[in-house]
Amino acid sequence: MDSMHRRLLIVWHSRTGSARRMAEAAREGALDIARELGATGRFDARLSPAAQTGADDLLKADGFVFCAPENLGSLSGEMKEFFDRCYYGVLDRLNGRPYGLLVAAGSDGQGAVRQMEKICTGWRLEAVAPPRIVLTHAQTPEAIAAPKEIGPADQAHCHELGGTLAALLL
Repeated sequence: MDSMHRRLLIVWHSRTGSARRMAEAAREGALDIARELGATGRFDARLSPAAQTGADDLLKADGFVFCAPENLGSLSGEMKEFFDRCYYGVLDRLNGRPYGLLVAAGSDGQGAVRQMEKICTGWRLEAVAPPRIVLTHAQTPEAIAAPKEIGPADQAHCHELGGTLAALLL
């Protein structure tokens, strides 16, 4: 890693838009802090879809936000596949790097949080804040499959997490 240039990698997966919007808000928060600190030339906050993110991307980053929906009480399959695909390629190579978790869920979110926390513990990452769960309250098949937005308060929490990571990295 370049000691002068810092990189925040925001790995996300979303089917209905809520987790994507959460990831975007985290990126906006990170970039806002970089601007406030006059560090835009030495900081990147990159959104990276889980299906297109590999071990090399993780190794090039100084910190992480992992953002995904919970499906049927578990981490979404595409996000889990990202972790499965990358896990051993970065094991013992990310130790101590900061991270945060964002989960979009209909009514709970704890299953997805537990899964991601176990993986991050195995990678020996350092949590910078409690996981943030945004509840969509979708309970019918139609509501679950429908496109979603997140409210201003939830966007603000995601923005804050991104800003916290940027401030720590800079």
